[in-house]
Amino acid sequence: MADHEFEDLLYETNDGVAKTTINRPDSLNALRGVTMAELIAAVEMAGYDKTVGVIVLTGAGERAFTVGGDVKWEKEGGLAERHITVNPRGVHDAVRHCGKPVISVVKGYAIGMGNHLAYCCDLTIAADNAIFGQNGPRVASPAEGWIVAYAARVVGAKKAREMWMLCRKYDAQQALEMGICNAVVPMDQLEEEVDKWCQEILSLSPTCVKIVKASFDSDVDYMRDPAANHFQMMLAPDYFSTPESKEGANAFLEKRPPDFKQFLR
Repeated sequence: MADHEFEDLLYETNDGVAKTTINRPDSLNALRGVTMAELIAAVEMAGYDKTVGVIVLTGAGERAFTVGGDVKWEKEGGLAERHITVNPRGVHDAVRHCGKPVISVVKGYAIGMGNHLAYCCDLTIAADNAIFGQNGPRVASPAEGWIVAYAARVVGAKKAREMWMLCRKYDAQQALEMGICNAVVPMDQLEEEVDKWCQEILSLSPTCVKIVKASFDSDVDYMRDPAANHFQMMLAPDYFSTPESKEGANAFLEKRPPDFKQFLR
């Protein structure tokens, strides 16, 4: 049943599962400030709900889990806003601190924050049309800190750097082989597969599962040290007002290759 009304999300609980759907299909479920704030609220709400044992995150439609930050919103000042009021790391922190397994269910594109949100979830199940990858350096939208560094835990140091520094894309089978996702199934079998994984988790001791999740998360606690999560402010404090930042967003919206060579220094 639907339990709570959100602007950018659909949220429902049923038989021990809290399902949160990013509901902006016309923008390929791109994330703006409202979306990220609501994701934090939804995950925290599910974490406190004593009737919930598993949390599922997915995107509306079959074209995208989420393509990451809404570039139009970012161009209008959202990038600066997110470091003041809505930090994307808050969504990842909610996932890791909620005390319950979080499964990302990926259909279509999981790009940018969609990719690192997927690999930061406890488990990821993908449809066979899934495409994973980073896009920040291509659109001048920087990510930093533990959500970047954690990729090396998932796919290995060299592959993580390839993913982030070259902005390459990986299909569902490649993502499975890399360790980004746990399973890949045909689209028409996805819902059934997710339900199987949820029910398997719900058959286990919830307290034991909570302890296991906390144990895994303790391995990356040092990555979340505030000193290691503010590289943009240390290296380029005025970045969002620079021509380089504007070039990335403008090129994306104008559907042309960005000219970043002019900013080499």
